[in-house]
Amino acid sequence: MQQTILITGASSGFGAMTAKALAQAGHRVYASMRDPQARGGAAVAEIERLAREAKLAISAIALDVLSEASIEAAVKTIIAEAGRIDVVIHNAGHMVFGPIEAFTPEQLAALYDVNVLGTQRVNRAVLPHMRTLGQALMIWVGSSSTRGGTPPFLAPYFAAKADMDALAQSYALELARFGIETTIVVPGAFTKGTEHFAHSGKPADTERAAAYWSGPYAGVDDKALKGLAGLEPADADPAKVAEAIVDLVATPHGRRPFRVHIDPSDDGSTIVNGVADRVRAQLLERIGLADLLHPSKPKGT
Repeated sequence: MQQTILITGASSGFGAMTAKALAQAGHRVYASMRDPQARGGAAVAEIERLAREAKLAISAIALDVLSEASIEAAVKTIIAEAGRIDVVIHNAGHMVFGPIEAFTPEQLAALYDVNVLGTQRVNRAVLPHMRTLGQALMIWVGSSSTRGGTPPFLAPYFAAKADMDALAQSYALELARFGIETTIVVPGAFTKGTEHFAHSGKPADTERAAAYWSGPYAGVDDKALKGLAGLEPADADPAKVAEAIVDLVATPHGRRPFRVHIDPSDDGSTIVNGVADRVRAQLLERIGLADLLHPSKPKGT
């Protein structure tokens, strides 16, 4: 069954791969991006080519997760054109790399703004509509770093992703009785095939950063990145993340897993999340709210 899907941060990486894969699976996809004209409009041109040549129901749409007005406008446009939004995929995000001390508080706030508050702005714009549908899906693209191994110099990104994960867990419980199902997709540290590390931000306080780079932590940055790349199997493919999301959308309502890991490097997050999610479920059972662990069935079923 065709569903109307809004995905954020779809100009590159996991977002672009997922938007294309979902359209190829027969869904109506709105691939949103902060600046459609970035890189000469290459991302939009590719989406338009797919729509034209492959006859896919995919459209590029401007949506800046930092702007409530931009989000509201995008959501209104989609509902006006498609009549509904069945699935929202929170994918927009930004990574930084460097010693945590060398990042200013303003830099951390800006990263949190994109990775966490951006999801809240989108939810506040789209949930009044989705809550009326009786059946919908929200997918959060998280990170194995929230509960897996945590190499150095990625702390601001790890902290923001952990906050997003916590937000997703609470939203899942508070949306279940509206029939909105939640899945957190947990990719590992793919170092090839995406632009995550290549486009990562740097510390603003270069003097403090130098105390690490030229001091006792000289060379640790390269060792960390090479070590992560070394853990990655030769056949690790970030497109597997897109494939997992396509499978989730196709899964019948109420049967989707709460969490899906795609981590070829196996950094331990699958084990730790398994324990944490089981403890979470046990608490809900103990306080008599186990029904919140699964979405309500649509009316009439």
